[in-house]
Amino acid sequence: MQVWIGRNGERFGPYEESEVRQWLRDGTCRPEELGWYEGMTDWRPLGELFPDERPAPGAVPPTPPPPPPFMGVTESAEPEYAGFWLRFGAWVIDYLILMVPFTAISLAMGLGAAMTTLLSRIENDQTAAITAYATAVQPITYVLLVIGFAYYVFFESSKWQATPGKMAVGIRVTDVEGRRLTVARAAGRNAVRLVNAFTVLIPMVFYITAAFTQRKQGVHDLLASTYVLTGRADSTAAVPAADTRPGGRFDA
Repeated sequence: MQVWIGRNGERFGPYEESEVRQWLRDGTCRPEELGWYEGMTDWRPLGELFPDERPAPGAVPPTPPPPPPFMGVTESAEPEYAGFWLRFGAWVIDYLILMVPFTAISLAMGLGAAMTTLLSRIENDQTAAITAYATAVQPITYVLLVIGFAYYVFFESSKWQATPGKMAVGIRVTDVEGRRLTVARAAGRNAVRLVNAFTVLIPMVFYITAAFTQRKQGVHDLLASTYVLTGRADSTAAVPAADTRPGGRFDA
């Protein structure tokens, strides 16, 4: 028999009955935590499902007891997906963080001189002045794009699974199995951000889509097969590389 465990609003599993019994004996799972298995009509405390399993006399359960490993995002076990406003808040924080190096690099590469030249020439020949300015700032734009791209790829594929902005609002990025992103997947996901160099409308659509899709995925999430979940990686159970055990069905 395979058993699901409910903890802190999330569903974990399925696990073999023998594993759950052992966790009850050693204190990893508490009797008041909920459990469910095939055929049940509702969730019930583990202590009621396995009344003969109790911590051994004198045993000291871990504090706090670590949750069983989360076996991935499936149709049967879904975490809480981060909504549009949480993601927008994270973007604002990251934008403000990036503005510091962006400003310093832009000035070092001659943005100030380009603006001074633009203002001095725009009255005489507006078209020529704007063309000269666009040509002067083009290398700066490319450098900033590369830095921004590297920023998101590094942090989202790191052990934190999130940029500083995402960590600040308590969300993280995973693949569809709930695992940490590889560098290649993070790069593919964030390649979409390069569209910012060419248009303003499309990037807005990428994020607004997250407000309407079932699992709150933006276009870049759909293309890269990623999710943005609530909860920081350092406070969430790690997901193994793969789970070969058969999945259960959640009917409760």
